[in-house]
Formats: sequence, structure tokens, C-alpha cells
Amino acid sequence: MLRNSRTERLVALVLVAPFLAIYLLAFVYPTVQMFRISFTDAPLIGEGRWVGFDNYLRLDNDPMFRRAVWNTAYFVLMTVVPGTLIALLVALGVSRLKGRFQAIVLALFFLPYILPVSVVYLIWDWTLNFQFGIAMHVLDWLGISRVPVFKSRVWFLPAVAGVTIWWTAGFSILLFLAGLRSIPAEIYEAAALDNSTRWTTFRRITWPLLWPITSLVLTIQLILQLKIFDQVYLFSIGGRPNDNMVLVYYVFQKAFQQNQGGRAAAVAVTLFVLVVVVSVLQFQLLRFAERRRR
Repeated sequence: MLRNSRTERLVALVLVAPFLAIYLLAFVYPTVQMFRISFTDAPLIGEGRWVGFDNYLRLDNDPMFRRAVWNTAYFVLMTVVPGTLIALLVALGVSRLKGRFQAIVLALFFLPYILPVSVVYLIWDWTLNFQFGIAMHVLDWLGISRVPVFKSRVWFLPAVAGVTIWWTAGFSILLFLAGLRSIPAEIYEAAALDNSTRWTTFRRITWPLLWPITSLVLTIQLILQLKIFDQVYLFSIGGRPNDNMVLVYYVFQKAFQQNQGGRAAAVAVTLFVLVVVVSVLQFQLLRFAERRRR
């Protein structure tokens, strides 16, 4: 029995070792190095001298950093909750369809999610481009002045938020559909026997039973949107990138354009801590709300 226990531990260690090695090499070690570099004035490549908390203290007086924080928070407000609600509404509609038609509609909603960001950029640039975009020709036909969506400080982030919701909603829709299908049909049959309306059924049955999925979707979306970069970078080409600055773009600018690895690492550490704190706080608040519902 002792020999079997030792054999099982050895086998478990051998099976876990590859994942553990990759995890330590690809995540833990770079994270530790990022924290270390954030306390130096190192360039992107090479060592620097120790400066303590100077990189962090300088962030408070950096107007570009404050703009990046504000733009990131603004983008999160426009995408996380609205994107979750849209995905829920689409999932409720798709769940009422049957057979192949349901599969086709679901595939159409999920298709954007599998597209790379470069393809998403090209699609929406062809659509909203000020000079040759399809939407601009529609505005001309309606007699409305063209809007430089991706060159305007007012319209840029809302437009990118809309593109992001269109691009990422497919995965959230699948999660909500899985949650809807896990609800026993007998509950809805009992509600129908009680002459329950659709709104009452949704409010008393569907929504409470979908709350764990909703909290999961909100948490995933929050983490993803706090790290927004690709769309902002691509749509800012030829525009006003400093006006559209977000936190990851700010890290990119400091590290790869200004060769300030230490300051970039300090911003990255700040973002890392922010994502962890906000994600854990939101998840705990959602769990607390779920307990109160019970």
C-alpha cells in the first residue's frame, strides 16, 4: 500500500511537471522580473540602476497616465455591462429557435469571435472609414454629414467599444446558452401551469438560475476589457493615438517607442494589480448578491 502511494505520487509529479515548468518559465518568472524592473530606470533591453519607487511616484504627475486610466475606465463602462446584456438578449432569442435555423443563427453570431483582430479592423475600417466607408455612403444618401469616427476624440472610444462588443459577444452567447439549457424544462412547465407571464418567468426563474453564468461572463469581460490594446492601436493608425490612450497602449509607448523599460514595467505592475483587485472585488460582490437572492 505504501509502495502504491509512492508510485502514485511519482506518476502525479511526472504528469504535473511539464505544466509546472512551462507555468514557472512563461508566467511566474516574467512576472517577478517585471516587478524587479519596475524599481529601476532600465531601458527596454539591458539593466538599469535602482530608483526605488520613483517610477510609481512619477505616474501621479503624468497627465498621459491619468488620461490612459480614464480612457480605460470609460471603455470598460461602455463594454462590460452592455456587452453582457446584449449577449444575454441574443442568447434568449436564439434559445427559442429550433433545429438547423438555430444552428445557423448561432454560427452567425459566433463567427466574429473566431476572427483575428486584423480582420476585424479591416471589416470595420471598410465600413466606417471617413473617405470610402460603406456607412459614410449611406449617410450621404440620407443627406447627413459624414462623421470621422476613428479620427474624432468624441466618437473613437464608443466606436471601438461597439466593434469590441460585436467581436467578443459570441463567446458570452455560448455561455448563456449553456446556462439556459441547464435549466430543467419542468420548472417552466410548472410556471406555465400557474399562468406565469414571460416577464415573471424570466425575473423569478431564468434570471436567478442564470446568475452564476452572468457573474462569470461579467468577470471574464472585465478582465479582457481592462487589457484593451489591439483595437485601439489599429484604429488609431493615422489618427490621434495620444487622445485615445489606454493603459496597455501606454505601456507599449513607454517600452517600445520611448525605450523606458522601467517606467513601462511600473505601469504594467499597476495594471496587473488593478486587474487582480477589481476582478476579485467584482467576483466577491457578485457572490454576495447571489447569496442575498437566496
